[in-house]
Amino acid sequence: MQEKTKKIIKEDIESVRAYADTFNVTMPDLDDKGDVIGLPAPYPREVNGVVRSGYRIYELAQLAETRGFPVQNPILGRNTSEETWAESQEMYAYAEKFDEPLFHFVHAEATRHIDPLKGRELIEQSRGKGGITPVGEREFVTLGGGSKHPMRINATGDTPHLSIINALIAGFDGTDIGPVIHVHFGGRGIHDYKTKVVNSYKALQICAENNIFVQLDSHKHLNNIGGTDGMALAMCLLSEGLAVHAGLAPELSALQMNIAGINLYADLGVMRAFKESMWSKSLVVVPETFQNPPEDLIAEAAHFARMAINAKLGGASFYRPKAAESVGIPTGDSMGHAIWGSYNVFKSVYSLDVESDSIDRRKAEIVDEALAVLEAALDLEHLTIEQLTPSFWLQWEDEELIDLIVSAGKSGILDAQRAGGWDLKRHVKVNRDPDGITRYIKGYTPLGVDASRMAVSEENIIVEEVKAPTRKEKIVLGTVGADAHVMGINLSREAFQRAGFDVIFLRGMNLPETVAEVAAEVNADAVGVSNLLGLGIELFPRVGQRLEELGLRDKTVVFAGGRIAEKEEEHQEFEDKIKNEGTAFLGVDAFYGPGTDLEKSVAEITEAIEKIKKYKESDNE
Repeated sequence: MQEKTKKIIKEDIESVRAYADTFNVTMPDLDDKGDVIGLPAPYPREVNGVVRSGYRIYELAQLAETRGFPVQNPILGRNTSEETWAESQEMYAYAEKFDEPLFHFVHAEATRHIDPLKGRELIEQSRGKGGITPVGEREFVTLGGGSKHPMRINATGDTPHLSIINALIAGFDGTDIGPVIHVHFGGRGIHDYKTKVVNSYKALQICAENNIFVQLDSHKHLNNIGGTDGMALAMCLLSEGLAVHAGLAPELSALQMNIAGINLYADLGVMRAFKESMWSKSLVVVPETFQNPPEDLIAEAAHFARMAINAKLGGASFYRPKAAESVGIPTGDSMGHAIWGSYNVFKSVYSLDVESDSIDRRKAEIVDEALAVLEAALDLEHLTIEQLTPSFWLQWEDEELIDLIVSAGKSGILDAQRAGGWDLKRHVKVNRDPDGITRYIKGYTPLGVDASRMAVSEENIIVEEVKAPTRKEKIVLGTVGADAHVMGINLSREAFQRAGFDVIFLRGMNLPETVAEVAAEVNADAVGVSNLLGLGIELFPRVGQRLEELGLRDKTVVFAGGRIAEKEEEHQEFEDKIKNEGTAFLGVDAFYGPGTDLEKSVAEITEAIEKIKKYKESDNE
């Protein structure tokens, strides 16, 4: 029993012990004979009076299919178990008014992204924000978490298999992994692509052997960084190949996808492309988040209602309601209102099969693009969706399939414009067309893939050549702490490069001191750091402190972005503080939050750099 799980624990025992020590939890270990001890039995297993199993979640997917509208999958997790439980109770109360079951996504602390054996310093500097801790997971179940509404914890990162062992001990029914897309393309963790794929495969084996439900991979996370629908489908199908190798049951597997609510036909086209191609039995649909929703709960509800309509008409298994998206982790009350509003949409909108040649064409276009990518990645010809059975994936050994996936990422076959992984080859450029569809720009389709089968924009797009910097000034950019949210810092990079600056881009998950030291090494004129998890108050000042130690603070502009507040209820307090007191309490010269006008921020930082230069010149006279 659990032979693969035990083998993985033995192979990675030093990492398992590092996880236990770093997060102060009891984990499985080895006895004097080298046998695994402390590993609980697989699911189904009773934990705190409730029999836990990934099949509890699949039963909700079946309910959605039967009744004709999705079960909601709200995301809510606070740093402590007590706070998470209290806010969850408020959220559950809304669903229970109309006897609606939920699939609760309990968000974990951002430290889960980092290998506890190799990145403990980064973990230590990122604690206390972004979600529940490993200890909190166990305590949350003891308080009653999952007793009525099954739940999952997110585990993506360097060592998802360790996070999943903790979730199994705690009593969580499900998790997420993202072996091909979510982890490395999304910029999570500190390791190279192959290490992350290998560890994700270990996580899949543990889930398969212990009957844990898996949100396998994520169109959403590729879409958010400029990935096309066809590329995302191809990469999700590669993840399914790994899941087949791991022995995961399709009933325990789900894919996650964005819908934009801009174009009904486009949303239905991509949902049908996924539903008709995937092996997984469940589809989790999420409203696209990068549309700057209104910072008002009522206006925001209207913003997301259009996406809920499309999720129902497209036949989603699960739908993630959104609340307070612009300001941080929502309260249980705000999320409860979002659940109530989404339920009203689902019950009020008439179910019908929307038929259109536009939907069919878009679906076919997505599938053909995905197949072209798979042919290039797997070195095959004339693939069809019908061929992608479990036996198809088993023609390769597991290590062979992993190597093919990693090679495709490193050669540019698998690509997205703003991919976060540092060892991925980057080439593609895309355009978000007026119809809401992301298409490639001519001449910038994925390397090694048949360009004639890629969806190419017909818009008149002028691609600015990548030129050498036209200014002497240098700017260092990166996120600090265990924060993998690189979308905003990527956009800042592009804006400063357009303005002619020499940009040194450190991507995600940096120590504040490292950013400052790189700035000193390259003689930077400005440093820009970001954190979206509410860690800025602790981390941003340390950039300036290190520059001060190096004698450079008064010679360097320091600016920051992201969110200062972790939680919805803290947002206004910090907005008012910045308005009334400025940004000195953050240790920065300027702060730019979500929705910032990038060109304005570039102009302001340019002006600040010029002021310092003039001051230095006058000081030297």
